[in-house]
Amino acid sequence: MSEDLSEGEKGDVLGEAVTLDSPRKKFQRNFSNLEVWSDSNVEKKLYIVLISLHGLVRGENMELGRDSDTGGQIKYIVELARALAKMPGVYRVDLFTRQVSSPEVDWSYGEPTEMLSATSEEDSADLGESSGAYIVRIPFGPTDKYLRKELLWPHIPEFVDGALAHILNMSKALGEQIGAGQPVWPYVIHGHYADAGDSAALLSGALNVPMVLTGHSLGRNKLEQLLKQGRQSKEDINSTYRIMRRIEAEELSLDAAELVITSTKQEIDEQWGLYDGFDVKLEKVLRARGRRGVNCHGRFMPRMAVIPPGMDFSNVVVQEDLADTDGDLAAVTNSEGSSPKAVPTIWSEVMRFLTNPHKPMILALSRPDPKKNLTTLIKAFGECRPLRELANLTLIMGNRDDIDEMSGGNASVLITVLKLIDKYDLYGQVAFPKHHKQSDVPDIYRLAGKTKGVFINPAVIEPFGLTLIEAAAHGLPMVATKNGGPVDIHRALNNGLLVDPHDQQAIADALLKLVSEKNLWQECRRNGLKNIHLFSWPEHCRTYLTRVAACRMRHPQWQTDTPADELAAEDSLNDSLKDVLDMSLRLSIDGDKTSLNDRTSLNEQKTSLNESSDDVVKHVMSRMNRRQDDVAAGPRDSSADVAASGKYPVLRRRRKLFVVALDCYDGRGLPEKKMVQTIQEILKAVKLDAQIARFSGFALSTAMPMYELVEFLKWGNLKVGDFDALICSSGSEVYYPGAYVVEGGGKLCPDPDYATHIDYRWGSDGLKKTIWKLMNTPEGGGAKSGSFSCAVEEDAKSSNSHCLSYSIKDLTKAKKVDDMRQKLRMRGLRCHLMYCRNSTRMQVVPLLASRSQALRYLFVRWRLNVANMYVILGETGDTDYEEMISGAHKTIILKDIVSKGSEELLRTTGSYLRDDIVPGDSPLVAHAKGGAKAEEIINIIRQLSKAG
Repeated sequence: MSEDLSEGEKGDVLGEAVTLDSPRKKFQRNFSNLEVWSDSNVEKKLYIVLISLHGLVRGENMELGRDSDTGGQIKYIVELARALAKMPGVYRVDLFTRQVSSPEVDWSYGEPTEMLSATSEEDSADLGESSGAYIVRIPFGPTDKYLRKELLWPHIPEFVDGALAHILNMSKALGEQIGAGQPVWPYVIHGHYADAGDSAALLSGALNVPMVLTGHSLGRNKLEQLLKQGRQSKEDINSTYRIMRRIEAEELSLDAAELVITSTKQEIDEQWGLYDGFDVKLEKVLRARGRRGVNCHGRFMPRMAVIPPGMDFSNVVVQEDLADTDGDLAAVTNSEGSSPKAVPTIWSEVMRFLTNPHKPMILALSRPDPKKNLTTLIKAFGECRPLRELANLTLIMGNRDDIDEMSGGNASVLITVLKLIDKYDLYGQVAFPKHHKQSDVPDIYRLAGKTKGVFINPAVIEPFGLTLIEAAAHGLPMVATKNGGPVDIHRALNNGLLVDPHDQQAIADALLKLVSEKNLWQECRRNGLKNIHLFSWPEHCRTYLTRVAACRMRHPQWQTDTPADELAAEDSLNDSLKDVLDMSLRLSIDGDKTSLNDRTSLNEQKTSLNESSDDVVKHVMSRMNRRQDDVAAGPRDSSADVAASGKYPVLRRRRKLFVVALDCYDGRGLPEKKMVQTIQEILKAVKLDAQIARFSGFALSTAMPMYELVEFLKWGNLKVGDFDALICSSGSEVYYPGAYVVEGGGKLCPDPDYATHIDYRWGSDGLKKTIWKLMNTPEGGGAKSGSFSCAVEEDAKSSNSHCLSYSIKDLTKAKKVDDMRQKLRMRGLRCHLMYCRNSTRMQVVPLLASRSQALRYLFVRWRLNVANMYVILGETGDTDYEEMISGAHKTIILKDIVSKGSEELLRTTGSYLRDDIVPGDSPLVAHAKGGAKAEEIINIIRQLSKAG
């Protein structure tokens, strides 16, 4: 990239690195060119989507600490949803998570929706019935099992399809309420953590709306820390944590995100800086060039913004006068002469462990996770006699019933904690209650404050440290790790001391200093209380919305207006006849029409609404009878559809779609005859069931360009008109036979809306130049001119405006997808690269374009639900083959059809595994033997149709 910069630009970039003294100055500096979100935006009525997949998410009685997946992120995301819904201009916030209907967990996690904040009665008339914040639980993966986050990866495409269905329904409903009949698309889709970031990237691409990412904790950083500990090999770490799949999800999230929100500057420099897809210097260079309108050569970097998490202070009661501490504690310890006094139950639970509960309390509140470093804290406390004499230690380590039933890492930490307590004979000095409710946490902070105690977070690395904010709001000074977010918190609050978490003596010294020096303790307490407003939720949301508003806003914009059909009339019915008409309207969608532009049926329905109810019922019944006669007549010839089609595809009238995505090619990359035979059997199979055939369409999904596909169909005596959609060039173009035809010549044109939809971050010129260099230059760059043969050659005829196609000339020199993707990301180039056609071609398409994403586009554009699609594959295929297997659609895998695919060119050694992408056992996936005939195929289709 440096060769593209002028000296002046380099100097300007360095000049931007300004050290800021406080969050307030940072706020003013960062917003110098932005319009701060204010009450003037109240008329905007935005729809915001948040995603947090793992753990157990609910609005009340959160089970924080139940396991390693149900921690501070859950509390943060729920409070963020509530806070955003209260902001001016925000109409609805949906928080997506996983639906779990398992006896292992509470029934509430199986509820499809949960209201987090309702509209007040006085506002409800203005805002409408769908406003507010909601948890929306999407079923994906085995619905009867609660899975830890590492096992969710293969099921993420299924979540994406389910979430897409909800968003489309909600956008339509909001359009009727506040959008003047036009869909209200999400203003932003915000993924939290790697799994949700992966999902948000796919959803963002399917809907063409902006994506925002919050990492919370990052895979590369965790891998680095675990390797430093030396307890596990990289292979063992990957096996336990699926760390390489997580890292790839984070890289994809960086590719797709408009904005990445971090809690601290350290997270940007030291954690995101580890990723191929983000470079601090390059991001500033590209931003400077963008401001000047200078060509960035197709390079993109997400914008990073530091926005500290917020906190709800409404329930915080700070005890300014601590004089009554002894009275409160005496009531709990039942000292003689103490008067009865109502005190929190959790105080008794904590203080029953302590011989002298009046001593200052050192409080640690975290899961018993190895990275939380609780064992080092106990060693520091146990080996410092002055500290033991002066203070007690309280460990709130989540909730547990039986250590043997806890996850391995948590159980190991807890057992070590108990052994250390015994080793140092800390009985009567350390409290470690088994249970606490989320509502008890403020009381625990308050108890520590009453004893003039200290809060400590000794984590090896802390992404932010929300508990430090909570403790400060209750008047507790802090001792915290110097690695991560606490650095920024300390800079803002100036209410404690930072320590090296690996330095046991430093931890003990800092704690002893704060509990023994009362003037220092009081100063830290006052500073924390004075500055805590910087971390309020309104402040966070105001900054958040200001940042999001500065993103490049985009949403689906169809260049070709689709005329309303019977669906529009159905949706507009609001009277008691809607259910009666519903059957008729559905039949009319799937029945014959003389033309897609024929408005007779719609006019009939409009007229019928003005008739008496008896006349309407007669009208409906007569139409139902007509449709039943048509169904009895059997399936129609597909060529009739094409003849009748006009400007708009027949696809929008289908109830089911059979997508043939077989990658059967010979050694030259030419389609094999058995692909033709298999397609013919699939067409026959569907026609064997008149009911299925009546409502179904067909699509071909292939790496071949359109001209080759047409030649292939002619060669195989297949009609183009047999198919409702042709997905060509690895998902870079979509065609509809019979629609979008050039007048006179009869030539099919690609869907122009799809081309616009996938254009995000597509820099074909920069990619073409860089790919040629990377593929055709030896690794060392030392080969003499003419002595190195090119690995690839551009295939201009097979390329299009959104696909760069190359022929493989020397397969031994072809770099794997993982390797190429890494090199392109490091240069700020975002794309989807794949090998195809039996490793004879390489194709590069836009980042969020693919054969699988094209199916989601058909859902968004024509409302053909992905769950009603059947994808037919071989056992192997192009390097995008794995993406086609998982999802809400049904998948039929035909054995022994594809002799050889291109998957050997997909992954490098040490990458994530196929099992991280493809579910091992799914009711939505069926297999058939090679050469299966029509009868066997239709039986499998019938079986799959019962799966959902």
